[in-house]
Formats: sequence, structure tokens, C-alpha cells
Amino acid sequence: MSAAFQPHIEKAAVLLEALPYLQQFRGQTFLIKVGGSAMDDPALVRRLLRDVVFLEVAGINPVLVHGGGKAISAAMKEAGLEARFVGGLRITTDEAMNLVERTLSREINPGLVKAINEYGGKALGVAGNETFIGERMTAWSDTEHREVDLGRVGRVVDFDLSKVEAAIHTEVVPVISPIAAERGTGLALNVNADLAASALAARLKAAKLVFLSDVLGILEDPKDDSTLIDSVGVNRVESLIQQGTIGGGMIPKVRSAVEALHAGVGKVHMIDGRISHSLLLEIFTKSGIGTEITK
Repeated sequence: MSAAFQPHIEKAAVLLEALPYLQQFRGQTFLIKVGGSAMDDPALVRRLLRDVVFLEVAGINPVLVHGGGKAISAAMKEAGLEARFVGGLRITTDEAMNLVERTLSREINPGLVKAINEYGGKALGVAGNETFIGERMTAWSDTEHREVDLGRVGRVVDFDLSKVEAAIHTEVVPVISPIAAERGTGLALNVNADLAASALAARLKAAKLVFLSDVLGILEDPKDDSTLIDSVGVNRVESLIQQGTIGGGMIPKVRSAVEALHAGVGKVHMIDGRISHSLLLEIFTKSGIGTEITK
């Protein structure tokens, strides 16, 4: 008889493994940033959003910041606009900004909100320029050897948290697009979603900041998944950058994570959103599946 019940016993063991984490994080805020290829597969997105609903039901306060770079590039191509990047940031003209805002706030964002609600959760779409206040920025061009004007691109310098905090207090998941309102003019600015998520996590003093993308985490050898680094302290980050272990678009992501940790975020996780239920596996199991960055 015990053999017949073994599958059920194993399921109970999984729940018990999660118990101390559920107890530890109940009532705390998790900032989850989703982007990259993890957003390209509708089935994976649905699984992720089911995980988000699980967090909400378990008494954790998930806050979602989403990207949409590939969808924006597709919309620009369809409109006959060239996608140009400097330092990993998209040069954004006034015309391109209209497409960015439409794609993020009126297409991707409502789709995520709808899916969360369909899974029995409660979500509220928040246009980023109702939350983020930004200032324009430039970026260094290695090819031109100078600072380049990025147009309608900005960094987050302040917040209006009224909608986000109201959602959290009423146990609703705020889903926020990475757009800022320019200080002084109110014009919409395109913001790197990783940097927007880190800034908001720091302001909310989130217990966890989770980056869901299309890489396993930080790898000693980018071509070898078996070289995944399970845990990295903030004091090791710059040496990993100098060694070339952390490179490209991971550099601003990791540096923003370090800033968030110094500002009060509990822990940062970098995980592969292409793995089913990677969010739950990272948070509620002893081993985890990605890279954690700790202070």
C-alpha cells in the first residue's frame, strides 16, 4: 500500500520543502522582471503568470515589470523604422517612442494583466509613466568614441507610487511597463526594463528582485551551462566583469542589481524564464536553479 501512495507522499514532501520559505516571505514584496526570449513563448508566459498567481495566493506581494524589446523591434520594422542601439540602449526618436508606448502599455501590458486574471489572480495594468519619473540620458559609443544622444530614452530618478502601493495593499498584482514621465515636460521616455525594475525594487525595499530572461544566470563560460555560478557576493561582481565572465547586456543588469542590494533589497535572483516554473523552483527549493546575488 505504501508504494501506491508514494507519488502523493513525494508531492507532500515538495510542499513541506516550500513551507519555511512561505513562512519567511509571507507579506513581503517580490519584484519580478520578465523579458527576453522568455516572453516569446505564450505557453511559458502562461506558466510564469500561474507562478505569479501562486505567490499572490500564498500571501506574497508580487510586482511585475515587463520588457518587450523584440516586440518593439518588430513594430518598428513594420513601420519602416531602423532599430539602432548604443551601449545596449535603443535610440528612440519621437516617432519610435509612439510605437514603444503603444507596444508596451497598450499591447503587452494588458495581455499580461488579462492572463493573470484568467488564472484567478487579481492584476492591475500600470503604464510606467504613471509610476516612473525620468530624466534623459546619453550613452557612450565605442564606435564613435563619444557620448551619443539617445533621444527619448531616460533613467528613473523618482517615483509616484500611489497606484503601485494601492494595488499591493489590496492584494492586487501591479503590472508595470518600463516607460517614465520626463521630469518637467511629462513626455514619455523609454527606460531599460532591467534598470526600471532595479530602481523600483530598491524603492519598495523588496525582499527579492528576480530577473527572468533567456539565460540560466551568470556562467563562468557563457557557452557551457554546467559552469553556472550558484551564488555571487556583491564584492565579487566587478572582478567578474573585469575577467569578462559578466559581459554585454549582463553588465548593466548586474550593476543595477548591486545598487538595489545596497539600497535595501534582500536578494537578487537571475533565472532562465524558458524553464517551466523556474520562478517557484528558484524561490521555494533549497538548491534553486539560477544565480543569486547577495550583499
